[in-house]
Amino acid sequence: MIEQDTIRLLRECDAGVKMGVTSIDDVLKYVHSDTLKNSLVSNRAEHEKLRAEIEQQLERFRDEGKAPNPIAEKMSWVKTNVMLTMHESDHTIASLMTDGCNMGVKSLNRYLNEYKAADEVSKDITKRLIKQEEKLTAEVRAFL
Repeated sequence: MIEQDTIRLLRECDAGVKMGVTSIDDVLKYVHSDTLKNSLVSNRAEHEKLRAEIEQQLERFRDEGKAPNPIAEKMSWVKTNVMLTMHESDHTIASLMTDGCNMGVKSLNRYLNEYKAADEVSKDITKRLIKQEEKLTAEVRAFL
């Protein structure tokens, strides 16, 4: 049970961190403020560090991880591009990032509760990913 829950939790973190990186990549070219851009780039780098750590943990179990849900990924891409085409601004980017981070925090907390038997290493990774999402949300508030 511990191994199953650990793998499942790590897979969800893997999908979430990939979605986060993709979302940041999608908006970076539209950012006007250096402060916002630096925050996004820094957060992306932190996501990549966690992604490497997640992959390393999944390798322990000979698991390839999980790609983000293709429907969710496509919907996110469409929403981002439609909103930025209609109103290209740092405010729009901050709003998109806040929505995405809030969904990520909600999902990751749900998975922490669902996979209670997961090992402490995977729970710690999940909690650090949640903290990164919350940190980015706090950093972009000034642009809302």
